Amino acid sequence: MEGITNLRSLGGYRNKNQQVIKDGLIYRSGQLDQLTPSQTQYLATTLGITRIVDMRSADERHQFPDATWPHVQYHVLDVLAQVMTNDASLQSMISSTGAVHDRMVQLYEQLALDPTARQSYCQFIQLLLVPDQPLLFHCFAGKDRTGVGAALFLKILGISDEQIMADYLLTNQARAAANQQILATMASQLSDEQQRAVNQALLVDADYLSHYFEVIKARYDTFSNYLQTGLGLTSAECQQLRELYLTKQSII
Repeated sequence: MEGITNLRSLGGYRNKNQQVIKDGLIYRSGQLDQLTPSQTQYLATTLGITRIVDMRSADERHQFPDATWPHVQYHVLDVLAQVMTNDASLQSMISSTGAVHDRMVQLYEQLALDPTARQSYCQFIQLLLVPDQPLLFHCFAGKDRTGVGAALFLKILGISDEQIMADYLLTNQARAAANQQILATMASQLSDEQQRAVNQALLVDADYLSHYFEVIKARYDTFSNYLQTGLGLTSAECQQLRELYLTKQSII
């Protein structure tokens, strides 16, 4: 079976208490359009995915609709619905002008502070509070909106900043072939400058996620305060998430 772009489990990471995230419960990926029957069967049967969370815009969902299967629950959380320019979409990567790095840093500030984004990430964490229902979440490339969702989940579970960043940066390796295919398909339509800009926009950069957490620190002081005041999550919900996804603490 041909691999599904940027699909990976968030299981297996170990926190400072030596608790490990259970495997087989939460997956991240790029968009699920144009899946082959074997890929769909893999998600539905082998992984047992029962819920999909789609973080894309209405335009993206219309243009590239997800493949689904019987009995899977499909949830839409349009993270950037109220943001004027969705720099996480492929169309924006093609049409936008200006320094890509600066635009992406600004995007991550919006992912931290925009009210709709904060509400969406709150709902995302709350959707994870259902036991034994494997969930897959994604956006277009599975790198920005999805990357922030993964980072939030991992940080609530006490995973180190170093491991969170390593998981985030895995996207560049996981998307290498898909990114080259996008660039090859569009080469005749884009100038050399546009091709360089799209290539850069298709990558993640440590600066982006670092800025996301810096903005949270500056505005909310602590991550715990961001969860409760910024996202509206209760301490009980965060504790429930840990109990559902972490192995029991080792007794040494």
